[in-house]
Amino acid sequence: MSRQSTLTDFAQGDIFVAATLLNNPEDDHAGDPRIIQYDADLNEKGVYWTDAPGHLIGGLKFDAEGALWAFDSQEFRIFRIGDGGVSLPVPEFPKRSFSSVNFGSDGSIYLGEHVVGDEITVELHTVIPKMPGSDRYGDGHIFRFDAQGNQLNEYATETHGGMGGFLGVTMAALAPDERSIVYTSETGPRLMHYDIVNDKQLPDILNYPEGQREMFFGMTFNGKGELMVTRGNRIDVLDEQAQVSRSYPLPGFGWAILTACASDDYVLTSNFFSGEVVKVDTRNGEVCLLYT
Repeated sequence: MSRQSTLTDFAQGDIFVAATLLNNPEDDHAGDPRIIQYDADLNEKGVYWTDAPGHLIGGLKFDAEGALWAFDSQEFRIFRIGDGGVSLPVPEFPKRSFSSVNFGSDGSIYLGEHVVGDEITVELHTVIPKMPGSDRYGDGHIFRFDAQGNQLNEYATETHGGMGGFLGVTMAALAPDERSIVYTSETGPRLMHYDIVNDKQLPDILNYPEGQREMFFGMTFNGKGELMVTRGNRIDVLDEQAQVSRSYPLPGFGWAILTACASDDYVLTSNFFSGEVVKVDTRNGEVCLLYT
């Protein structure tokens, strides 16, 4: 298989899927990181390969200049990709396990720290590195930077740890009014909320008792300002009172990543275990496209 990047210029409606080729027999999270480019109908257009082997790549999001950001949190690497797969400069951020980004209208860059603490409570077949010069994996905080990469704030966000005890801010979404950030520690039962204007933790949006196997994964705000959350086997839409206004069941379990489309009629989600990508019609819950 060729490792030459073949991304084309980005077009309206293109879909980008992070899909690391896991070909390292010693580490089930390691291999050749890649991003696959599809058109709006999920016809493949090209592939982007990183310049070296690594671990799971993810956290894809476009900035205001139309550049695609991506993260390899286990390698402390951030990628910024332009038309045709050109590698663009990235500010000199701290060496932390950043895995997601949100962009403020004032140019602020909000990075979520994927891991937390100094202990892992499950058996892993991968290497989670400690922060350079530290005996901790991370602090599980959200950091705010200006467009040049100067740190403006470090928000002491609470985390849950997820099933493994070490997961911090794994996915996050900036609220439409840009006054708060909604986030979770994936596989955990808390949907958390932080006030970035007054720098304080807010009450959880949802919090289930331990042991009920209620989990949160990815989240996004759609064009109507509604909060949508993946729950492993479905997508829930929450109203302003944090009540589930509607749900979209999905086949099987493992649906984690969630992205709102330009049209509120559709949303994209992908399955961590199977590698499938689904385009859901939010008008009727119909699974429109299913690819692996």
